[in-house]
Amino acid sequence: MNTPSPAPGALHGVRVVEMGQLIAGPFAGKTLGEFGADVIKIEPPGSGDPLRNWRLLKDGTSVWWQVQSRNKRSIALDLRDAEGQEIARRLIAQADVLIENFRPGTLEGWGLGYEALSALNPGLVMLRISGYGQTGPYRDLPGFGAIGEAMGGLRHLTGEPGRVPVRCGISLGDTLAALHGCIGVLTALYHRQAHGGRGQVIDVALNEAVFNVMESLLPEYSAFGAVRGPAGSALPGIAPSNAYRCRDGVVLIAGNGDSIFKRLMQAIGREELGNDAGLAANAGRVARVAELDAAIEAWTAPRDVADVLAVLGEARVPCGKVYTAQDIAEDPHYRARDMLLAQTTRAGDTLEVPGIVPKLMSTPGSVRSSAPGLGDDTDAVLHELGLRDGEIAALRERGVVA
Repeated sequence: MNTPSPAPGALHGVRVVEMGQLIAGPFAGKTLGEFGADVIKIEPPGSGDPLRNWRLLKDGTSVWWQVQSRNKRSIALDLRDAEGQEIARRLIAQADVLIENFRPGTLEGWGLGYEALSALNPGLVMLRISGYGQTGPYRDLPGFGAIGEAMGGLRHLTGEPGRVPVRCGISLGDTLAALHGCIGVLTALYHRQAHGGRGQVIDVALNEAVFNVMESLLPEYSAFGAVRGPAGSALPGIAPSNAYRCRDGVVLIAGNGDSIFKRLMQAIGREELGNDAGLAANAGRVARVAELDAAIEAWTAPRDVADVLAVLGEARVPCGKVYTAQDIAEDPHYRARDMLLAQTTRAGDTLEVPGIVPKLMSTPGSVRSSAPGLGDDTDAVLHELGLRDGEIAALRERGVVA
């Protein structure tokens, strides 16, 4: 069960207005909210964020929504309406951070571009996440996380050689963009506070966020003309590091450190390979990787996963099974690290949801409120802006708010 932080979160006092929808922008808002920021999420009246209806629903709402939107307040506001845009300006004028992941130019079309907003609020930090960034020849093209993964170089490396690339089954490009966006927000807030700086725009492109984690992909091409390709479950150029079949499943074994390799070979009864001078360094092992993989799998194949993990754990060789959702839910280490939190929805249901990362020792993140229903906080937020009940009722009657 999640225990609220004994002290205000590290971002207590920071107000965030979130205009994004689906994954990238809202994941950034989720992360800031977990560490104490007051996140006000603007959603279109009637439909709300489409993520509310994605994948498996409980009581009419996606269980994914319960994670992505915890610690947020929802205001249903029509940003296509001039009155709705004026309310948004008033909200943003009091905010520290604005998050948006619309196609470039959308906010400018509503009179909510950075120049207009910064004139009202010079300290505003504006996080803009888009497919290809706010500039460049592709800026106006629609972009989703999957396309960012392809353009960023990741998809070319996934799957088996000679076959169509596969995806990992989650929206990794969106999440990487969100995390880069959070880094930008925190950096900009520090600059504003420590150096008396103004606010600024943080321009995050999905493809660039993916490209940023592609390690040696570009320098290898630049230096050698080498185009890195898919390698299945192996880690190309580093050996041995692969997935190996067992009698009842699959294990991943990373025996690529020089001393680790020797311990691995001793553990599987292949001391002659561990003592082979030609295999003492990574370059020699890479040249003979097929031989090493065959030797390791000859040892793992007749054994159960648990037996393999026990032997290699004793030998201090990094290894692990391929976890399913059930494995995670039943794992004592996840539970000991508070990574399985019991969270109660506003409908009264209890779900186990992922815990909070990273873990701050003095000001840990917390779940202070469950994910809101559409417009749950419209009246409260508008009252904070100084609107009276009659004004709110009139706006609701005209469909500007809900």
